[in-house]
Amino acid sequence: MMLKALATFFVCAGYLVAAESASIRGRLQYPDKSPFNITTKVTLNHGERTTYCKLHDGCSFEFFDVPPGVHQLDVISTTHHFPQVKIQVPPDNSGELKFVEYAYAGANKNALKPPLELTAYATFDYFEQRRRFSVWFILKNPMVLMMAFSVGLMFFMPKMMEGLDPEEKAQMKKQMEMQQDPSKMLSSLWEGFSGQEAEAGNKPLESTKTIKK
Repeated sequence: MMLKALATFFVCAGYLVAAESASIRGRLQYPDKSPFNITTKVTLNHGERTTYCKLHDGCSFEFFDVPPGVHQLDVISTTHHFPQVKIQVPPDNSGELKFVEYAYAGANKNALKPPLELTAYATFDYFEQRRRFSVWFILKNPMVLMMAFSVGLMFFMPKMMEGLDPEEKAQMKKQMEMQQDPSKMLSSLWEGFSGQEAEAGNKPLESTKTIKK
């Protein structure tokens, strides 16, 4: 008798739970509404329940025996970004399931109508795209700019030299030779400095006379 009573109790409890619970069905898709073709993990309530979409059935998924209340559904994908969905399961199956979509954390909510179809919003890029060849990128290189400046000087310097006098040409040539040899430059500076001192020492002292009235 006791065994029959316990069996009856558990059967009735099972029927009550089944009557109160619901199934959540959905499908993943691309922005062009074509079925998603990558096996993707779908979780409920931060991993409390986990399932995978079925590729042979249009990448559909289903959670069974979900109790009444508000549940959070997330799509864990390494290639695409899917929205987060809050699902409200009414008690005693008194109404339809309600779906609220959030494109990203903190975004405005968007009510969805059943059946639940989640569309990928974006794709994840893990690598930086290779920079394409560009002439402007080469011209911005400091080494290229220095080479262009040197070539310009080599081209315009002879034309600038054509308009100079022979003395100015000789002086410029001498300065260029001195720049190439630092020792000559230092010696010429020292000679000029010592020559100025000698000239200052050879100047006669001017005598001042005081005139008394």
